[in-house]
Amino acid sequence: MLSRDEESATLKRVSLRLLPLLFGLYLMAFLDRVNVGIAALQMNGDLKFSPAVYGFGAGIFFLGYALFEVPSNLILARVGARRWLARIAISWGLLTCAMMFVRTPIQFYCARLLLGVAEAGLYPGVIYYLGRWFPDNHRGRALSVFFAATPLAGVVGGPLGGTLLGVNGVLGLAGWQWVFLVEGLPSVVLGALALVYLTERPTDAKWLSAPQRAWLTERIGNEHRRSGVMGISPLRALGKPLVWLLALPYFAFYTLAMAYSFWVPTIVRESLHTSYAKTGLVTGTIALVAAATYPLGGVLSDRSGERCRTAALALLLSAAGCLACGLLVNSPLRILALVTTALAAGFYLPSFWCLPTRFLNGPSAAAGIALINAVGSCGGFFGPSIIGFFRTLGGGDAAGFYALAGLGLLGAAVCAGLRFTRTFRPGIELPSAV
Repeated sequence: MLSRDEESATLKRVSLRLLPLLFGLYLMAFLDRVNVGIAALQMNGDLKFSPAVYGFGAGIFFLGYALFEVPSNLILARVGARRWLARIAISWGLLTCAMMFVRTPIQFYCARLLLGVAEAGLYPGVIYYLGRWFPDNHRGRALSVFFAATPLAGVVGGPLGGTLLGVNGVLGLAGWQWVFLVEGLPSVVLGALALVYLTERPTDAKWLSAPQRAWLTERIGNEHRRSGVMGISPLRALGKPLVWLLALPYFAFYTLAMAYSFWVPTIVRESLHTSYAKTGLVTGTIALVAAATYPLGGVLSDRSGERCRTAALALLLSAAGCLACGLLVNSPLRILALVTTALAAGFYLPSFWCLPTRFLNGPSAAAGIALINAVGSCGGFFGPSIIGFFRTLGGGDAAGFYALAGLGLLGAAVCAGLRFTRTFRPGIELPSAV
């Protein structure tokens, strides 16, 4: 038995060992997913892509991503996170580099679709993987570190992308081609590191002492047994109503978040009339402010246990940001609305992704988490496409942001309702091993 201080030291060591690399993997994954937003400032003009072509291409990534989420996570559960996460990172890095060869809308659509297929499984795979290493009352904080890679990808990607656009013509490559090449290669390197550095489960962690390994294995195993679903098959997990209910608010969140991610460089440039470099700097600053909310969101979620209520309030905040975006067309104040939308994710994600592991474990958790993420990721197709559709009509994008705000309100209502189910009621805690 470990003392409380020894337990804290164990979890700190696990955090320092695993989270930096997982953070780096997701930072590059998200950067390679959305760098098309900054590249579009130049690419769309060079290749004569309309807003509809760009919006569809940006969004089609998520169709391939969604279709392969469940199969990818089931393979991960079978062959191990170490090997499968490495495969994912290496393949998406190479495909990101290949984006520099795109010339036609069809090539653009195919490259984005394949990129989604390659990346499928990383996000739910890491959530599943962290569930094997962190007890329930520490999981929100661990997840918040991983999720913070999303805004920090904007901190890195905005200024870096703006700078790379400025080297247009060097070695015969356009600036947007340099964006894809320079930002794709680090993913390949990180994938190779994951193959060497990640440890599959606590029992294999030679970097922990024997008592630490025994305590962590018992603690996680006890929580899984108390959830009462250890024997459920992945197929049965896919049919559980709670899995589908959780997919609804995540679809709403993801639709709003991806509409923001893919259109924020364009909206910033239109609202503030900035250069490429300054546009990247502004988007990076917004992302840096948003990143500060992630550790706060994780701590508040773990301490209060109010996973559903926190997620609902975050969705309301995001919906308010979209509503303001619709009302403040052609105003510099529109940037403040974008900040509001960006801030919401730091409170939503650490709370929301603690919910599936309240009733799913093992391969069933891999399947359920992947399904929730797959359904939600379809919102990544609709979000950018909605804004692109209304812009192509010539009437601006206000109506698109109003539609997104309504979807956010619906998602918030579902999250609030889930709070009253027995599974997610705050007063019911998973007991820890002693």
